[in-house]
Amino acid sequence: MSKIDLKVNGRSHTLDIEPATPLLYILRNDLGIQGPHFGCGLGQCGACTVIINGAAVRSCVTPASSVKGEITTLEGLASGGKLHPLQQAWIDEQVPQCGFCQNGQIMTAKAMLDKNPHPTDTQIRETMNGTLCRCMSYYRIQTAIKKAAKTIADASPSTKEVVA
Repeated sequence: MSKIDLKVNGRSHTLDIEPATPLLYILRNDLGIQGPHFGCGLGQCGACTVIINGAAVRSCVTPASSVKGEITTLEGLASGGKLHPLQQAWIDEQVPQCGFCQNGQIMTAKAMLDKNPHPTDTQIRETMNGTLCRCMSYYRIQTAIKKAAKTIADASPSTKEVVA
């Protein structure tokens, strides 16, 4: 057993764990965070995706002891009682069917939009390619990502110069 420090959704936690324990197990079993799901256990489906230091990471194959920096889960996206634009777009576009993959879809999309706030359809499809949806709602996922990107862009202060 080893003591590790994790910062999850802005809160610090010190845990005594086996170093090889997957981050997913710590998040769900020790911290009670239910957003990331156990899907394949091999890092291939994306249901367990979290964001670590801005990158989408498969928590089922990431040893908790290897994590350095801020971990953001689905529960950490909402701010000030308001849903993140991706979460709202998911509702507006009625994306989920079974809902199992939605954590991975939203977290992967969030990491992408943080790096590329104006993705093309091709960029969205390429980024989301490894995050599987058993219900095949990929077109609704793409539509929701585009809607969220527009919402985020519309809320950002304009950087355009005004020509007199």
